[in-house]
Amino acid sequence: MTDAWYVLNARDAKWYDRGPRGSATRFVEDESLEIGVNLFVLGPGEPMSMYHWEDVQEGFLVLSGEATLVIEGEERALKQWDYVHCGPKVAHTIVGGPATILALGGFTSDREGALFYPLEEVAARLGACSEQETPDPRVAYARFERPVSGSFREEFLP
Repeated sequence: MTDAWYVLNARDAKWYDRGPRGSATRFVEDESLEIGVNLFVLGPGEPMSMYHWEDVQEGFLVLSGEATLVIEGEERALKQWDYVHCGPKVAHTIVGGPATILALGGFTSDREGALFYPLEEVAARLGACSEQETPDPRVAYARFERPVSGSFREEFLP
């Protein structure tokens, strides 16, 4: 693909099976393009991510279903068409109920202090928290198998 422009249908995109964390596709793979665009399909109780904050802003739009947002230690129900904005260093995660969620955000840099996974009681209760505080995603996601290549299924889209 080129960085000038492209069109990619979700049905044709490369999908990943993330096991107990649902399925996902990345519409933007090239981090030099500055903004990531991902689609997450989460079953009941499946976390989109481990509770974390990044040094970039992110946004999430619930396209279908319901989910639970954990943000800055608070739990909030999300429904179709709810949009969540997270500024830099706002700790958050989303757990499916089930739900299909469009996620947008800047790519996190590799520099120290750009990403952190704090411990958080509500996120831990929902299975969406690292087992220890860490800046390292490998540690935060250690209990999960690595995502494997998956395929699009019609039930993914509303």
